[in-house]
Amino acid sequence: MNNITLSRYRAEWFSGAANARRDILAGMVGTFALIPEVIAFSFVAGIDPEVGLFASFMIGIVIAFAGGRPAMISGAAGSVALVAAALVHAHGLHYLLAATVLAGLFQIAFGLMKLDVVMRFVSRSVRTGFVNALAILIFSAQVPQMLDVSWHSYAMIAGGLAIIYLAPRITTAIPSPLICIMVLTGISIAFPMPIHTIADLGRLPSSLPSFALPMVPFDWQTLRIVAPYALAMAAVGLLESMMTASVVDDLTETTSSKARECTGLGLANVAAGLFGGIAGCGMIGQTVGNIRYGGRGRLSTLVAAVFLLLVMVPLRPWVAQVPVAALVAIMIMVSISTFSWGSVRDLARHPKVSGIVMVATVIVTVATHDLSAGVAVGVLLSGVFFAFKVTRLMDVRASYDAASDRRTYRVSGQIFFASADIFADRFDLRDTARHVRIDLTASHLWDITAVGALEDVVTRMRHHGITVEVIGLNDASAILVDRLAPGVGR
Repeated sequence: MNNITLSRYRAEWFSGAANARRDILAGMVGTFALIPEVIAFSFVAGIDPEVGLFASFMIGIVIAFAGGRPAMISGAAGSVALVAAALVHAHGLHYLLAATVLAGLFQIAFGLMKLDVVMRFVSRSVRTGFVNALAILIFSAQVPQMLDVSWHSYAMIAGGLAIIYLAPRITTAIPSPLICIMVLTGISIAFPMPIHTIADLGRLPSSLPSFALPMVPFDWQTLRIVAPYALAMAAVGLLESMMTASVVDDLTETTSSKARECTGLGLANVAAGLFGGIAGCGMIGQTVGNIRYGGRGRLSTLVAAVFLLLVMVPLRPWVAQVPVAALVAIMIMVSISTFSWGSVRDLARHPKVSGIVMVATVIVTVATHDLSAGVAVGVLLSGVFFAFKVTRLMDVRASYDAASDRRTYRVSGQIFFASADIFADRFDLRDTARHVRIDLTASHLWDITAVGALEDVVTRMRHHGITVEVIGLNDASAILVDRLAPGVGR
């Protein structure tokens, strides 16, 4: 098994020269798509852009080796930045760095405890809604870059989109977004015009990240301050990373280790906090872009991080001249390709509850700009609809045998907190028969509410002088009844 795991890990790094070339080029595209969003999210969190860029570099390096999902691009993400903003505002940057390290430790613990199983509760409708909402948010994030700008910017965006969609008809050796960046940068340098460049988005770092412990008191008071934020950052980051990994699984028709992704992200965030960066997670927009342009292995993740370092320092003067219009065009393409257009058609074909869950996930996510809130609402609705559907399948049928003066209630279906009251209402507690038999052969008792409902029915009937017999309990139900209501069986 260890040999198989090692062989698979090697294949995730290198599976041929052609794949390696695609990984390298796709990773470079991912870097350029990463920069504007990381800078924007840094402003959301109230920190300097270099803090977000340092974090993205450190997270990318560590997650390339320790992550559970090849080809994922991880960095300083908006959902985590929203959580961190209040801490930065109240206590400053170094408390954020301490919270980042603690959030990483929480995530490592979650991974070791296999808490990634919670992803099983995320239905396909929620995932589709998550992807569609993300596509809308990616596009809406570009809108500010298209307001109060000159006509030159619109022309550059249009030209960038034309290059992105037409260049593959000529060659696929170089990803068209990379061609878009090079061509539009060359045009803007050769023909100066009033357009925004990356230099206008924020100050790029001029030095490499360095190791340093957060400058905070290491006492219980500090822990009380940072722990709530660290836990929230850990939970939000894991949720977004798990959702991103699931989307990549679907796009590539492969599987990944979600538990390993949890621990890998935790290690990456610990490293980010110790090198002056904010906590991060999987970035689905950049990841989808990486996948769309050929990234499949861990090499693409590593290249995205290493190239970001090159962009931050040695190539800083050149990168500062890249037009924002080129990045906007790339992200518009990513949003269009990310949106599941077939899901709109499927609203008429799929069950209504599935459509409601998907639409609700989109609406909540777009309204709050919080991916975790949308997923939480979607999962909650999925659970409620599922419980309601299972409740309707529960049935109680009664038959009477005059010779023995016995009424038999045959119960079928699942009895749990949502169906327990319906189950109890199906019995005539003042039954005129002297003997009652409750046959649970075709049913299952799931929880304390179900056992309580059965106990209540039996107790009341016996109180009215009726002889009650309970039969057909399966092993699990019998154990539950014996432990919680032993009098029912007597």
